[in-house]
Formats: sequence, structure tokens, C-alpha cells
Amino acid sequence: MKRLLAFFGLCTFALTAQAAIQSKAVHYEHEGAKLTGYLYWDDKVKGKRPGVMVTHEWWGLNGYAKHRAQMLAELGYVSFAADMYGDGKVTDKPAQAKEYMTEITSDPDAWMERASLGLEQLMKSGMVKGDKVAAIGYCFGGGTSLKMAYNNMPVKAVVSFHGSFPMPPEDSQLKPEVLILHGEADAFVKPEIVAAWKDKMTAKGNKFTFVGYEGARHGFTNPGAGEFGIDNLKYDAAADKDSWQQMQNLFKRIF
Repeated sequence: MKRLLAFFGLCTFALTAQAAIQSKAVHYEHEGAKLTGYLYWDDKVKGKRPGVMVTHEWWGLNGYAKHRAQMLAELGYVSFAADMYGDGKVTDKPAQAKEYMTEITSDPDAWMERASLGLEQLMKSGMVKGDKVAAIGYCFGGGTSLKMAYNNMPVKAVVSFHGSFPMPPEDSQLKPEVLILHGEADAFVKPEIVAAWKDKMTAKGNKFTFVGYEGARHGFTNPGAGEFGIDNLKYDAAADKDSWQQMQNLFKRIF
């Protein structure tokens, strides 16, 4: 048995050593907060390529956001999992997560400064091809991506997965494309909020694509959603698969 375990251990080491996906911790700061994001890329891809920034759920920069960034690298993009809270703030407690999120969103300018810094780390990698950049986010990160679009940050598109719906400013004329992937059974976002958001976007002539998943709740892309003890959080395999494909279709078109 020991020999067998040792054999599997050697195989695992060999696979890891040969793995094409690379990652690197990136340290940066904002208003005294020490931020640590993670850059992912496929070292078998030669030359520069499109880049995608990933913003985490309200839990903080945990393994799920990093996993999504790695999945993007597997698709051939350079990805950066940004840290919006800093100082190692990650939790699995809803009350604490709400506190962390409120702390950053209560100051809209600081919120966007921190998002812009994440985008800057991606661009500073030296692997991103020109202006071929997008931003995606989950939950709080989806709302962050929308705010980035409202501020016309230098991205071609933003994608929100089961995200919040901050309303666009009255004078908004968005340059980035917007893709919303929303669970129709998400109790955190009332239908009237979604309707109001659509009306405001349309009234200002801002184009967007909205994909709603019937029966899908909040966190539908996260296989671990049901582990947080909140009834409204539930994984939906079909919605997860389709939403990821919707994102890929958009990126193939704009990049």
C-alpha cells in the first residue's frame, strides 16, 4: 500500500510539474489596505492574449473566485482574480460578508479605485494584448463589474453572474458591452429591481444582453453555494454551464 501511495504521489507531482496553467500572487495597496490578487495564465500560449479580471463574491477572494480565474486561463486568457477587501478578509459567515461588502460599497469612489487597481495589475502583467480586456464578477463582483462599465473603465465588456443591480447613473453612456446572467428565482433581487434596471438602461440607449434562468437562485454557478446555510443560495448545473458558455460566446466575438 505504501508503494502504491508513493507511486500516485509521484504521478501527481509529475502532472503538477508539467501543468500548463501558471499562477502568481500579486501584492498591491489601496488606502492602507494590503491587497493580494492572483494572476493566471497558460504558459503554452505564446505571445500576448486577451485579459479578464475576476471579482469575487461577497465572501472575499476565496478559492471559488481563484478557480474561475484558472478556468479562464485554461481557455487561453490571462486572468486576474482581484482582491476587493484586502488584509486577508475572507469569510463564510453571511453577517461578516455583509460587513466587508458594505465597508467598500459605502464609498463609491474608493470602490471603483480598488476595482481600477485590480484592472491595472492585470495590464501590468505584460501578457495582455492591447485593449482586449474584459471584467467578470459574481454576486458582489457582478455589481462591481457593472459599476466598472458605468465608469467606462477600459474594458470591452463586463459580465455579471448572479450579481447585484446597482442602478446606472442618469448621464450614463456606456462604452463596454454588458452581459447579465441572472437567476430568475433569486430572492435577493426583486423582479421590480431588475425591471427598473432594464428600463433605465434602455432609456439611456445603453445596449445590454440579459439572460434569465428560470428556477435558478442566487449563487447558481457555485457548486458550494448550498454550504453557507442560506436557502436562497443553490447551485444549478444547467444554469452554470449555459452562463459560462454565454460568456465564452461574448469573448470570442469581441476578442
